[in-house]
Amino acid sequence: MVKRAPARLRVGVPRALLYYEYFPFWRAFLEALGCQVVLSGPTTVKTVEAGARLAVDEACLPVKLFYGHVAELLGRVDAIWVPRVVSVEQREYTCPKFLGLPDMIRFAFKDARIIDTTVDLRRGPGRLYKASCVAGHSLGASACRALAACRQGLAAQRRFQTLMASGFTAGEALGEGGTDNPGCLASGDRHRIAVLGHSYIVHDARAGMGILPCLRRLGHQVLTAEVIPPKAVAATAARLPKALFWTYEKRVLGSAYYLLRHGLVDGIIQVVSFGCGPDSMVGELIQREAAQTMRVPYMALTLDEHSGEAGVYTRLEAFLDMLGRRVAWGVGS
Repeated sequence: MVKRAPARLRVGVPRALLYYEYFPFWRAFLEALGCQVVLSGPTTVKTVEAGARLAVDEACLPVKLFYGHVAELLGRVDAIWVPRVVSVEQREYTCPKFLGLPDMIRFAFKDARIIDTTVDLRRGPGRLYKASCVAGHSLGASACRALAACRQGLAAQRRFQTLMASGFTAGEALGEGGTDNPGCLASGDRHRIAVLGHSYIVHDARAGMGILPCLRRLGHQVLTAEVIPPKAVAATAARLPKALFWTYEKRVLGSAYYLLRHGLVDGIIQVVSFGCGPDSMVGELIQREAAQTMRVPYMALTLDEHSGEAGVYTRLEAFLDMLGRRVAWGVGS
């Protein structure tokens, strides 16, 4: 009698939140441990509706989308990957909602198996190896195998970050395709426009209302926070009177300051999730800097589950019209 090979554990990864930051690491890590990685589909109207129904009212749009993606994976996988990401930089924190995300998902989906490991790099990068060992143990792997899988994950993450720094969108860098001009975010010649915001809004086609491909089709140069070297972001953000301890807000603010102070943009669009307190504070600082530095136009585009493409594109059209008039008048360009 022929013995059947044991079935691979199907681990579901929701296509939301930090998927746009760390999926290459997660995929390489989980596959190295023998798991089959199953992704939820791209965000749709149904995803938004399901997330809004399942999540608490106080949750922001990206968190609601995460609920919707988890709901889509149920029944298709053996477990859901929901790491507790406390910190990814020394002396800094992520959003508080990331800290409680595994508990929120467990409460909403009581029958789901959640794979949870705490990533807290405030005390040094070595904590990532500890988190990998904990995750590996929950998947039945030895510490030695988990550490080897972690190294494979880090190599995949470095390749992803190189692609993002060269101007790829997250979808392109992750091999999803679906764009008409891959790898050329900054290839246009009309206006230089920075689209800044959290990656899980800017690079999610539905959450971000397709702003990136829209601007690119119109021939504009588009810069996102990911194309600015991390060292330049850190050096620029360090000039603030007080250090920001929110990692992703620091990236947005540092990128905006860098682009403005080097005269690299004609306008800035900040994509903000409704109800995000840190974003509202960072937006005020960017707006003040834009007004003082070459009087660069700034627009905050606040999105939630009720946002519609028509309204967003109307505001985008008005912003582009303003940029065109400024160039025609020789102001700021």
